[in-house]
Amino acid sequence: MLLLSSARWWESADVLPKSIQDANIWRLAIAQALAGANSTVIYATGAIVGDRLAPSPALATLPISILVVGMAASILPAGAIARRYGRRPAFILGSAAGVLTGLVAAVAVVVGSFGLFCLSTFLGGAYAAVVLSFRFAAADGVDPSRRPLALALVMGGGVAAGVVGPQLIDGTMAAWAAYPFAATFVAQALMAAVAGLVLLGVHAPSPMASSTDGARPLRRIAADPRFIAAAMCGAASYMVMNFLMTAAPLAMKMSGHSQHAANLGIQWHVIAMYGPSFFTGRLITRFGASRIAALGLVLTALAVAIGLQGAHVMHFWWMLITLGVGWNFGFLGASALVLACHTPEEKTQVQSLNDFIVFGLMVAGSLSSGALLAAYGWSAVLWVSLGPLLASAAAFATLGRRKGTPHADGARA
Repeated sequence: MLLLSSARWWESADVLPKSIQDANIWRLAIAQALAGANSTVIYATGAIVGDRLAPSPALATLPISILVVGMAASILPAGAIARRYGRRPAFILGSAAGVLTGLVAAVAVVVGSFGLFCLSTFLGGAYAAVVLSFRFAAADGVDPSRRPLALALVMGGGVAAGVVGPQLIDGTMAAWAAYPFAATFVAQALMAAVAGLVLLGVHAPSPMASSTDGARPLRRIAADPRFIAAAMCGAASYMVMNFLMTAAPLAMKMSGHSQHAANLGIQWHVIAMYGPSFFTGRLITRFGASRIAALGLVLTALAVAIGLQGAHVMHFWWMLITLGVGWNFGFLGASALVLACHTPEEKTQVQSLNDFIVFGLMVAGSLSSGALLAAYGWSAVLWVSLGPLLASAAAFATLGRRKGTPHADGARA
């Protein structure tokens, strides 16, 4: 009885005991590492499998675009579940979607069904939408001074995904010779199942601990220049990353490079996406979320410039690595800025709205990458990707001209 009473006490607290905070962060980081294999496998193989199954080469990247559609379509429902029932039920449903992703994809490869393969990537998007919430879940019940670090450490779990995902592909893509990549998708389903088991041990504050009575209208929060800058930076960072990462493996194949070279490029890209997370949180605390997010936009533009220099393997690899670091600073900086835009009562609504905007805008870019690559080539994909970066830079320029609290975004005074 005493144990149950204690559990009820910390589950209703705004700040959890440090031991539980640390345990949650570690579990979420491990789950991030395991669940990251879902997106890594789809990004690295989706265009290749799509090219084999699609009725037209222009549709080769459609399965990856549908992954993004699945993310955008699932973010608000996942947020509603977390708000009503708590984080854990949302995590379990997401893990179930991850298991189905791999199993349905494997069946699609065996029966040669492009439509079924697209369904599998939609489910993969639903899984990825829940995985996205891990970074915000890490900040639940954590002292405000530790939130940027907690967020970054969980994202750091993606480093393992950058190694595990491509190695999973290399080790299994030919395991079932008659059906390339079928065994890979089965292995991905197993990874999702293990991640689900890890998530069972995550303890977050009860959803009843944060009443919505004191919450501001969502439209008022959405009009905050900080929220606008955060959402636009998150959207630009993820849109350009997805735009280029989607097309890069197929562009490498079109340039005469091997699948192994493409796998290595994706592997180092994912490592670059998550590796800086071990110090990004401290950089945000020291310099502020808006400055780190702006630096991410600059690095992403640099990646585009590298890609425009040529189509040799090293051009692709260095572009993907720089793109990964740019995404890390841009997306984590934007996420930390979102945390500064809401109160505890508003958190799930504001976080879900931010992610819905980010991935809703990303759908348009993702759907066009394959057709753009097929019609105009890799250089056109790179040039078009500069548009979202310029729009986001304009939002930050507007934010920088506003007078107000200089350290409201997490910088140390």
